[in-house]
Amino acid sequence: MAMTSTELRSRSWWRSNQQWLTPWLFLTPGLIMFALYVVWPIFESFRISFYNWDGLGEKRWLGWGNYVELFGDRAFKTSLRNNVIWLLLYMLAVPIGLGLAIFLNQTVRGIRIYKSLFFFPFVISQVVVGLMFSWFYAPNFGLLYNLIEWVTGKGIAILADPTLATYGIIAAGLWPQIAYCMILYLTGLNNVAPDQIEAARLDGAKGLKMLWFVILPQLRPATFIAVVVTVIGALRSFDLVSIMTNGGPFGSSRVLSYYMYEQALSEYGYRMGYGAAIAVVLFLIMMVFISGFIWKMMRDERGDR
Repeated sequence: MAMTSTELRSRSWWRSNQQWLTPWLFLTPGLIMFALYVVWPIFESFRISFYNWDGLGEKRWLGWGNYVELFGDRAFKTSLRNNVIWLLLYMLAVPIGLGLAIFLNQTVRGIRIYKSLFFFPFVISQVVVGLMFSWFYAPNFGLLYNLIEWVTGKGIAILADPTLATYGIIAAGLWPQIAYCMILYLTGLNNVAPDQIEAARLDGAKGLKMLWFVILPQLRPATFIAVVVTVIGALRSFDLVSIMTNGGPFGSSRVLSYYMYEQALSEYGYRMGYGAAIAVVLFLIMMVFISGFIWKMMRDERGDR
């Protein structure tokens, strides 16, 4: 049966555009889901942040009222300060993960066992990590408490101390985060060009010079992912705070994500607009850090070319 001219034209159009259309056909379902569950909620959070709303009743327009209230809110300032501490200390996961990856990137007997032990924290749920460290810090029977008591004569209840609780939770979060960064760098080290290593050795490079000038430039993709994921992990540190302290003692270990939950979804009043304003601030902080790092990487790549 002969094809009509219309069918022939459509087939020729498909053949001429197939190369660039096919990837978009595969990407379309994912893009739709991303737009529906990520992009749209972001814009909706911006919109809701200008209202006073309990989640069910009528919205009442406040304009910038929620944001004005935020910057006079002591609990918000405590949460923001704690998030800054989280960001600064959580970034330790990147260099420590790199150091462990270099240590484990060897061909010695039993190295797979060591890799498995270091990989173990990554596969544990954050809830389990929080419970383990809560027991680790627990007064009277916790291992760390007893160790401090044996050394100094007096134990320290870390999670009950307003000045130490945040640092205790960060230490718990660093344990699996270091493992994640280590895995990224181990994968990157497997792709480092051996000929460049040999050429650098012939030129007399070794130790820190080899690491800084030869290995690290080839680990930029792994570093980018490690930094982005670590920043996001530090800013959305809800689960560990919820499991280990519930924001206490006296609200001293709150972070923005937990304070957002308290204001929007807990017994404190279902203030969806105020919670959305906190979410917007958290989103903007995250975007500043990630955008700055992306800009730096792009500038470095253009400089290399």
